Amino acid sequence: MKKLFFMLPFLLITSNILIAQNTFTLSSNNTGGQASINEEFNGFGCTGKNISPELLWKNAPEETKSFAITMYDPDAPTGSGWWHWIVFDIPSNMNKIVAGAGNVNSNLIPDNVIQSITDYGTKGFGGPCPPKGHGLHQYIITIYALKTEKLGLTAETNPAVVGYYLWNNTIAKASIIMYYKKD
Repeated sequence: MKKLFFMLPFLLITSNILIAQNTFTLSSNNTGGQASINEEFNGFGCTGKNISPELLWKNAPEETKSFAITMYDPDAPTGSGWWHWIVFDIPSNMNKIVAGAGNVNSNLIPDNVIQSITDYGTKGFGGPCPPKGHGLHQYIITIYALKTEKLGLTAETNPAVVGYYLWNNTIAKASIIMYYKKD
């Protein structure tokens, strides 16, 4: 009985680790918890390189028909946050996007993948650019596993409408967060 008492916590921890290892997960090899000048936007008073991060995902649900990616700053002083990147109609056989793919002229993602307009009013990646002295902002990068191959939207669709379609078609999602501030 004593052995069972000591083995039970080990078995519970081990089974939880195994379950967690098979969950839908988003990661990046070149972006960590802190954004840098590489990701920072070039405009609006910022002088960064505006390079979108490499993103990798694994363990998507079997019924996934496509993916979408967003980057959102809930700390922007707008009353509704700020959408920095919106990508959708990513084929279900993809599991990564290389660094710099957020530049719509880079041809680093398939032609049928759509990068729609951001709150900057441009298509593709628009990196962090918090107001000077506003403190740390969080940038939530999310991958969505979707139940549809196409959202039926265009590159001119605004972030709120894309968000509505994502909400209605999401099977699972995973996020990473990076922080950034301008002194």
